[in-house]
Amino acid sequence: MTMDVLRLSTDWARAEVFSAKIVWLASLIVITTSIGFAYFGKTPMAKAYFWPMLVAGLFLVAVGVGLYMANKPRIAKFENEYKANPENFIKSELARAQKSNGELSFVLKVLPMIILLGAVLVIIVSNPTWRAIGITLVLLSLILLMVDTNTDARNAVYLRQLESITKADEASDKNN
Repeated sequence: MTMDVLRLSTDWARAEVFSAKIVWLASLIVITTSIGFAYFGKTPMAKAYFWPMLVAGLFLVAVGVGLYMANKPRIAKFENEYKANPENFIKSELARAQKSNGELSFVLKVLPMIILLGAVLVIIVSNPTWRAIGITLVLLSLILLMVDTNTDARNAVYLRQLESITKADEASDKNN
């Protein structure tokens, strides 16, 4: 086993923390836009955006907090766990990355369906509030899709790297 695992894991966690900051930035933009529609919107459609966009912005804040709180402590935790037992650390990280892979696969199937639902609302309903909800659903889902496709790609690379290190270590153990 090599210290590369620790570096890979901490780099992965730092990238997740960066994703949390991107989500927070998106939430700030969505909330600011919501407030802008409330204060400067003159049409019923513009005014209808306030609540759906505010709720979406607050949801993005919660997503960002969840990402941050889940991953920031991992950076220090990884080092302690690796030093305590490198083999268990790699096994637990492999299991966690594989679980994340499955969860992300599900999310990346659901988000396009939510986008379709939002688009259908815009097409079928003429009520400004429901149209604003539909458009906000599309916006929110696109933001999450952008972040989650990046997370999925990063997780896939991380998982492959962990698996290759594990295979190399197993081959090394067999040769010894």
